[in-house]
Amino acid sequence: MNTRISLVTATMIAAAGALLAASPSHAQGYPAKTIRMIVPIAPGGGTDTMARLISQRLSEQLGVTIFVDNRAGAGTVIGTELFSKSPPDGYTLMTVAPEFVINPSLRKLPYDPVRDFTCVTQLTSGQYFLSTHPAVPVKTTKQFVALAKSRPGQVSFGSSGNGSANHLAGVLFGHMSRTNLVHVPYKGAGPAGIALLSGEIDFMFSNVASSIPYVRQGKIRAIASTGEKRSSVAPDIPTVSESGVPGFVVIGFFILLAPANTPADVIARLNTESSKALESAVMKERLAGLGLDPVGKSSAECNTFIKSEIAKWAPIVKAAGAKVD
Repeated sequence: MNTRISLVTATMIAAAGALLAASPSHAQGYPAKTIRMIVPIAPGGGTDTMARLISQRLSEQLGVTIFVDNRAGAGTVIGTELFSKSPPDGYTLMTVAPEFVINPSLRKLPYDPVRDFTCVTQLTSGQYFLSTHPAVPVKTTKQFVALAKSRPGQVSFGSSGNGSANHLAGVLFGHMSRTNLVHVPYKGAGPAGIALLSGEIDFMFSNVASSIPYVRQGKIRAIASTGEKRSSVAPDIPTVSESGVPGFVVIGFFILLAPANTPADVIARLNTESSKALESAVMKERLAGLGLDPVGKSSAECNTFIKSEIAKWAPIVKAAGAKVD
């Protein structure tokens, strides 16, 4: 009897193994069609720039077209909600910035930032510039703070929208410098950048990736960077912390997401290809020129990073008194 049971068990195990071996991997043949890259902001900002860079490299490596689909609005919530409803098949991806981890502390969201998504990888990390229009008569953070204090409620700063990273950076800056600043939200970093270039606003915390060309051309003035250390792309520009507001640090990043329940082997393929793209000489050179550092974390590390960033920003939002208008 025992021998017979053993034979039956062995047969069942063998059959199960054969079935598993015969089951095709989701990554086999992936990708077989066009991939959509959702960007939840307007064209022209840092997130848009990064999405187009990584899309181009991945398109070349994967051999399929990847088109960027900008879906701006509500501080990135509109595009992110759309993405949360996408099929988990690897054919819809999204590039996000710090707004993704800040929004849970500011808004009631129609999606769960942890449950509804899985991270492919963290693409980059970087800083912001405290950028002013050249007509603003300051060249240092101390001078800027003094000006703002002499004109309470008159110095304006722009952002890519209510609840965006540069909105929150501006609120935190005002809180820490004890200045009364006026927030002017725009529908994306691109429109906000245009407002700064035209002098419509006095300053903004602009992403290095989108602002460094204008800084080099003298069209805007970067008086400080927001990292713990000076930016490698502009080492002559001091940090906010060292030049007027001690302890002020805001770091940006770009992350590549897929919908939750996307097959693990598809995520692994995308992670591998993303890392390959970030390690390429062409990409490294391009990122360095934008003041960005390639990261390339594993999916698991990136998911942990997202959770930690959500937890980190919550008390900062509360302490700064940041609100969505």
